[in-house]
Amino acid sequence: MKVMVETSARHLHVTQEDLETLFGKGAVLSHKKDLSQPGQFATNEKVEVVGPKGSLKMSILGPVRPETQVEVALTDARKLGINPPIRESGDLAGTPGCKLIGPAGEVEITHGVIAAKRHIHFNPEEAQQAGVTDKQIVSVKLDYNGRSLVFGDVVCRVSPKYALAMHIDTDESNAAGLPGTVDGEIIL
Repeated sequence: MKVMVETSARHLHVTQEDLETLFGKGAVLSHKKDLSQPGQFATNEKVEVVGPKGSLKMSILGPVRPETQVEVALTDARKLGINPPIRESGDLAGTPGCKLIGPAGEVEITHGVIAAKRHIHFNPEEAQQAGVTDKQIVSVKLDYNGRSLVFGDVVCRVSPKYALAMHIDTDESNAAGLPGTVDGEIIL
């Protein structure tokens, strides 16, 4: 089965409380563009993410979430001086924290920095067509621009809220020489 492979650049998700601390009371995320996952969107809001060694400007993705989370590639993590585990989004227990600086204030998160585990979003019908189940691990073959590559350890995430798309970080995208969104082949 073919799957659209997208590069997910460094970003963060914030709670409403942290959003208001960073951007002021009553702040709301402003819609910049829709993302491939239904209801998810890039925003115009950016914050400075600060670690022990450095900082990076990062975009916030919406909508707001129950817990603030920072997703970086391992190269980004080195620049920040943070050693995040490779985890699924939302699996934040025992992860390092950082400081977030916005135009109206700062937030110190005690945990929540991860390098996102490569994954494929499926709705239940798409998962059934592909013959996969939630949390199943597969591989995905990419063959683009003379840099054929097979990504292993790709977790399948199945929910009625999802649409078929694989997400990799910028380090992984660069390793495969990808110019943007491409098609990959799921290998069971």
